[in-house]
Amino acid sequence: MSILKNTIRDNRWACWLALACLVVPMFASYFFDDMFSSLSELFKNPESLELGWNMADYGFYSSGYSFLCIWGGLIICGALLDRFGVRLVGSIFVGMMTGGAALVTFAISAGFEPKTSLAVAYVGCMLFGLGSEIAGVSVTRSIAKWFKGRNMALAMGLQLAIARFGTATAILVAPMIVRQKAIGEFYTLAETNRPALIGLGVLAVGTILWAVFVAMDARFDRETGGTDKVNTAEEDKFRISDIWKVLSNPRFLMIAVLCVTFYCCVIRFKKFGVSILLPLFGVDLDIATVLLAMIPFFTILFTPLFGALVDKVGKATLWMIVGSALVLVSHLIITFAPQGVAAYAYIAIALLGIGYSLVPSAMWPSVPKIIPEKNLGTAYSLIYWVQNLGMWAVPIYIGRIFTKTITESGNHIQEVQAAIHAEYIFILLGIVAIAVALMLFNSSRKNPQLKLDEPAQKQ
Repeated sequence: MSILKNTIRDNRWACWLALACLVVPMFASYFFDDMFSSLSELFKNPESLELGWNMADYGFYSSGYSFLCIWGGLIICGALLDRFGVRLVGSIFVGMMTGGAALVTFAISAGFEPKTSLAVAYVGCMLFGLGSEIAGVSVTRSIAKWFKGRNMALAMGLQLAIARFGTATAILVAPMIVRQKAIGEFYTLAETNRPALIGLGVLAVGTILWAVFVAMDARFDRETGGTDKVNTAEEDKFRISDIWKVLSNPRFLMIAVLCVTFYCCVIRFKKFGVSILLPLFGVDLDIATVLLAMIPFFTILFTPLFGALVDKVGKATLWMIVGSALVLVSHLIITFAPQGVAAYAYIAIALLGIGYSLVPSAMWPSVPKIIPEKNLGTAYSLIYWVQNLGMWAVPIYIGRIFTKTITESGNHIQEVQAAIHAEYIFILLGIVAIAVALMLFNSSRKNPQLKLDEPAQKQ
């Protein structure tokens, strides 16, 4: 007669406490990353900023998040996760995330010349970005471990929802603490660095809670005799060839391309959303900020619901198609709807928020179904790597569009042209996302053994 040994993971309260410790660092990461999203209008008038950055500088700074990621950082660090485990590697990169944020805060507070502050902030953003991405991989891996055989899609949906609440909070709080001034009035460093100071404080709290999770996870492995490393057997050890095995999986490639095109349509839109919505729909800054904040608030409401839906009824690839279509329709409305009619902006942002909830709820839980567990860290890291290729390039390009198109401060026609030209980029990405989602849907039908579209209860 066998006796099952109870572990800390068998207590539901422990699983949800672990999840709580995992989501706060992600909340803080999203907050810090989007602290300037609703303040992008400031960079149209660099002569009014003591910081001295213009829109091209802002786009360049934003791209720093992805720089180290695309130059091999994610792939190498994903392999390190598989070899050395979540607790060690995750802790290093949670620390890097917080340290990078501290460097950014220093750069925009110290009174450097604009080029110097941009260079230092860019380095800080690079460290923050790589740390955030590997922290995100660590969190996703940890949720997959702690909720294996349970409501994994729901747990991942909750993590995404709470993390995105960090974005919503940043979007709403930033204009409150950096009050809009009349054209020509000056913004000091003491004003523009306030969001960074708040974000750094929240990151410090998240780092402490990550340490609590590490202790819980170590206890879990002691109780089960397990490990947070996935290469426990010689035949399972990570090899460079494993990267090729992951990349040669056609369904993995589809998910990776869907990820980069879809996320750029939403995340990079948020970076410039206020500067797009203001001229196209004639709303004031407060309304534009609320509109932009609607995107993460919709995900807070719908991502857990859609995660539970995927767990219960399956059809993951179908939901990816629907979500991608909603995002494309949203950008078509923003671009071609009658200008100056605010109602269209609300409709477009609502569709964008729902689509942003639906695709990730179905996409992320699909990865463990097509990739062996020993390569999950590498797989998630490769997806983030592909995603960051787009996240690096898109803000640079859009920032230059605004700077080159708007040559006269306050010129409404030029601002409208810049917004529409930026939207063409998002429309193109949305078309590609739908095409790839359709390919994944077709592949799932031809390979039912993968159970991509089956509910969790039948797997």
